Amino acid sequence: MTPKHIKYTRPDLKIIADLIDDGSTVLDLGCGSGELLKKLVDEKNVRGHGVEISDDYVLQCVAKGVPVIHSNLDQGLDDFPDSSFDYVILSQTIQQVHRPDATLKEMLRVGKIGIVGLLNFGYWRVRRYLVFRGEMPKSKTLPYEWFDTPNIHLSTINDFRRLCLDSGFRIVEQVNVTNRKRGQLLPNLLPNSFAELAVFVIEVR
Repeated sequence: MTPKHIKYTRPDLKIIADLIDDGSTVLDLGCGSGELLKKLVDEKNVRGHGVEISDDYVLQCVAKGVPVIHSNLDQGLDDFPDSSFDYVILSQTIQQVHRPDATLKEMLRVGKIGIVGLLNFGYWRVRRYLVFRGEMPKSKTLPYEWFDTPNIHLSTINDFRRLCLDSGFRIVEQVNVTNRKRGQLLPNLLPNSFAELAVFVIEVR
């Protein structure tokens, strides 16, 4: 029976799903409610596991039948041996970990390919908000106040590319989204200013 295709709630999740081969093994770090993993299992027959710190999200994963480990990414991925997954995903989570560089290294230790979804704090609307209001930006993508935000590392696309270069990671592919709500893609033309978010495929050089 052909699986039912359900619309993703975030455009980056659809982009990530399209990058993953059928029947592969996938680890989703900061998997949230398990939405992406559930669709990958149902539509692409992947063997997936999630890692999530939120008790509520872990329960939602369990309700969906998604295998999940309740763990803090800042403590590493010691539960997983080297090269145990084809893909390791970190979608809109890297800005919430204490050591993004260490998390990326762990990703590419346990996985052959890493896929990172990055909120771009260099996006022109974010810059405009800060310049003209003189306050930390808020939007549908960044809905938090400065004092209660889980985002502890505010980075741009250029910051991430430099981190990969300095850490010995190769960027295999970069997909830029200029309108998160509509999922509109942006050619590789000044993405640091005009992409609201980006999805990177990375591997060890």
